[in-house]
Amino acid sequence: MRILLVKTSSLGDVIHNLPVVSDLRRCFPNAQIDWCVEEAFSDIPRLHPEVSEIVPVALRRWRKTLTQWATWREIGKFRKRLGQTYYDVILDTQGLIKSALIARQAKGRHCGYAAEVARESLAAVFYDETFVIPPNVHAVERNRWLAAAAFEIPADLPLNYGISTPAVNLSWFVGSRYAVLLTATSRDDKLWDETNWKTIAQNLFKRGLTPVFPSGNAIERQRVERIVSNVPGAIVAPPLKLNELACLIGGSALAIGVDTGLVHLATALRVPTIAVFVASDPALTGVYGSGFIRNLGAEGQAPTASEVLTVAEQGARWIR
Repeated sequence: MRILLVKTSSLGDVIHNLPVVSDLRRCFPNAQIDWCVEEAFSDIPRLHPEVSEIVPVALRRWRKTLTQWATWREIGKFRKRLGQTYYDVILDTQGLIKSALIARQAKGRHCGYAAEVARESLAAVFYDETFVIPPNVHAVERNRWLAAAAFEIPADLPLNYGISTPAVNLSWFVGSRYAVLLTATSRDDKLWDETNWKTIAQNLFKRGLTPVFPSGNAIERQRVERIVSNVPGAIVAPPLKLNELACLIGGSALAIGVDTGLVHLATALRVPTIAVFVASDPALTGVYGSGFIRNLGAEGQAPTASEVLTVAEQGARWIR
């Protein structure tokens, strides 16, 4: 059996799809499992040892250069690569028109969400078989239930993201016990006040954990530099690739972050994780896994630094 999973973006959504690979491998030990994913997030499925081939797609980049002939040549090569292999099942767990159209480029039986539960109902037109999966369950379970329905496998298998910390040389960092603080997110209304981060970092440093602040662009770096300027001993990480971030996060004693894909990566790597919600609801897309995993706050109800530190203390046996 050869299977193609289509989950292209965003970072958190791609991470939420990892347990599908584990479920399929458990039930079909000889299957080849491929994955079509946005090129920027391709390092995530690469972390799962049961993914055979990554088929990168570059919709985000192509949209910016649609007037260039080179872009259309690249699109043609992508369609040829996807269409040259027959798959027994092509499973689109994203449920968008764009993901359904991508899935349709591959040959085989196309499966996805029914129109009434897909994120974009028109996507269902492009599937050969559709399934009604309750939309009011966590995204991880929704992906898994869709796979269970499409492949007729149990829907209650043990949750397993299937990834481990990659072995990457972080030559810039020589610390031992540290916490990763993830301050950046895709929407400004999801940001947590900088004074809260200063309080968190200061308290963690007193506990013997070096606070490490990654950043993804110039604005994010300016933010973490402002925070670190008030926290002696804290570190601003240099620009990191996704696999390097996975290595940094996976080696940490604790991860605290706002509503961003990287907190889900921490959870998948079995790192004690606290997710801070300011402008979104964690019920369907909060951090989800085993071990010390906590979602704090909700839309319009940001937690205080004191509340986060109290929860961190509750998980002290995990971080000492």
